[in-house]
Amino acid sequence: MARFRDLHGILLLDKPLGMSSNQALQAARRLLRAAKGGHTGALDPLATGLLPLCFGEATKIAGMLLGSRKAYEAECRLGATTRTADLEGDVVQRRPVPALDPPALEQALATLRGCIVQVPPAYSALKQGGEPLYLKARRGEAVQVPPREVEIHRLELLEHAGDRLRLHVECGSGTYIRSLVADLGERLGCGAHLTALRRLWVEPFRAPAMVSLHRLEQAAEQGDTALDALLLPLAAGVADLPALPLDGAAALAVARGQQIPWPGAPGQGRSAAFAPDGRLLALIEPDPLGRLRIVRGFNLPAAGAAAG
Repeated sequence: MARFRDLHGILLLDKPLGMSSNQALQAARRLLRAAKGGHTGALDPLATGLLPLCFGEATKIAGMLLGSRKAYEAECRLGATTRTADLEGDVVQRRPVPALDPPALEQALATLRGCIVQVPPAYSALKQGGEPLYLKARRGEAVQVPPREVEIHRLELLEHAGDRLRLHVECGSGTYIRSLVADLGERLGCGAHLTALRRLWVEPFRAPAMVSLHRLEQAAEQGDTALDALLLPLAAGVADLPALPLDGAAALAVARGQQIPWPGAPGQGRSAAFAPDGRLLALIEPDPLGRLRIVRGFNLPAAGAAAG
């Protein structure tokens, strides 16, 4: 039996087609032999691409990464609406695809940019009464999914060929690309469903060097040093926050969870606090009295330890 280890860091996994996010997490966790792990927001089995996996102390920022801005390349087919809004569901309606020129496509796309109201698909991992919606939908139960506001920062047409479109999407947390494609199909009057989806990046990993499961398997054959070299340090997950180095006394106080006078610049918001040896100690912000408030503390091993 594999012996799991106390491992801290972030793996930028290139999730393969046909595997759920949890399956991908567990496969990577077994190869790394990490005692604790979590992912940062599910990708459907149909989707591939960036799935940041957090291990050890890095699991404490998984929720923060879940709410980050993301980018996708999406392919869709016009003229057919499916039960799941993607190619895995049965077709429930077919309609002729009108002649679409660039201005007509742009007019439809423009209505789906910015803050929009979206109804998530019934076949999704969203929960009602503690149960995923897709389980209810598979049983044939009527599922009422409340609409919610999401933000589409960028939506651009990359290619149009016959009844197929390829799109670039940049969006905020909680966006369902399947629903976005379905809404686009309705704007065009012919329906549409998602046929392929690849996640390109998740903030702060804008140019990710993704690691495949195959590469992870190869590294596992070479040993822990090769595996650990594929991990990013926890600090990489908060690279978009201002870094605040602390002196020895302040670092010791923060490590103990004690309040000290705010050491940052006036008006500075949330920051990443680092010990003199380079370890990430905590996410901090000032309180109304001008003292340091610890938002999230980290208990990383001493500098120089693997994946810390």
